[in-house]
Amino acid sequence: MSFTIAIDGPAAAGKGTISKRLAAHFGFGHLDTGLLYRAVGRLMLTGTEPVAAAQALVAADLEAEGLRTAQVAQAASKVAAIPEVRAALVDFQRAYARRSGGAVLDGRDIGTVICPEAEAKLFVTASAEVRARRRFDELQGNGVQTDYETVLAETKERDHRDRTRADAPLRPAEDAVILDTSEMDIESAVAQAIAAVNATMSERAGQ
Repeated sequence: MSFTIAIDGPAAAGKGTISKRLAAHFGFGHLDTGLLYRAVGRLMLTGTEPVAAAQALVAADLEAEGLRTAQVAQAASKVAAIPEVRAALVDFQRAYARRSGGAVLDGRDIGTVICPEAEAKLFVTASAEVRARRRFDELQGNGVQTDYETVLAETKERDHRDRTRADAPLRPAEDAVILDTSEMDIESAVAQAIAAVNATMSERAGQ
């Protein structure tokens, strides 16, 4: 039996951590779909044409060094706006979503495009200012020299690009549970996410 949890949301809202914790809690597999786009973005920065990079992507590319840098994050957002890139990565994501034993996928369009039939959907968000502060603190902790205002500007730029792109814009699915983590610590956010999925499971079991 398969059970899919689709988690969407903007950068640094907490969806990655929540997704990993949900997968561990329920014993499901986890796929950070953003890594697919980061891997394509990284290849683009090295001179590979984005669509060709997406079509030739292999599992090892998801473990390459440097996928979490700010430069690669911006490149990922740019290649994600290319319809041909998204199309090349759809089948991989959908196959994973229906793996035996359940799956948690997090990204930008999981509940709306990749897995609209997912049994549980969450949209994890937070204010741009809170997300920029989290990202800034993360970069500082990794020794990256930048400033908060630059990170905030990049966050807002990426949000705008993700939400206004013609193909699969970032938005909550109509039946997604909205989880705003602006004023939550991670334990509270995870607890609410688990409760939301449990409610969905109970509802489906009673049907």
